Amino acid sequence: MIQFVDERHEHAPAIEQLLDVAFGEERWHKTCQRLRDGQAPLAGLSLVALDRDALVGTVRLWPVLAGRRRALLLGPLAVDPAYRDQGIGARLTAEALKRAREQGEKAVLLVGDAPYYERFGFKRAPTERLWLPGPVDRKRFLARELRPDGVAGLSGPVAKMAA
Repeated sequence: MIQFVDERHEHAPAIEQLLDVAFGEERWHKTCQRLRDGQAPLAGLSLVALDRDALVGTVRLWPVLAGRRRALLLGPLAVDPAYRDQGIGARLTAEALKRAREQGEKAVLLVGDAPYYERFGFKRAPTERLWLPGPVDRKRFLARELRPDGVAGLSGPVAKMAA
């Protein structure tokens, strides 16, 4: 039975191994990685899926500035290939978004597959006046509002939050 729990420090090696399988070496060169470098994923919002003691899925949320407003960056989301098509990624995403909303967060950004993420309310339009610190396929740059007016008026660069 799959359990969904908060990411803990001891999960880090298994998460890195899963991300290597899911995305390969290329993951270190992606634009969103620049926003994650040197940062820690948000505790209580970053989750893992466990099958007994084996880590089979992960989703992480990171604080960023979108223009001058706080937002969250979702990703990476990864599921072990042997566990795909079981709804694990969807459950991880839905739970992370629910928790973020409950904690008062207003908006979540990501770069990902639009057809997959649209079912969670992500859209391209709110990102039209935002830009990332590197190249990105604009069709994959999406945002989701968690609170009324959470994405209205977002404009400017997306950057790391100051520590």
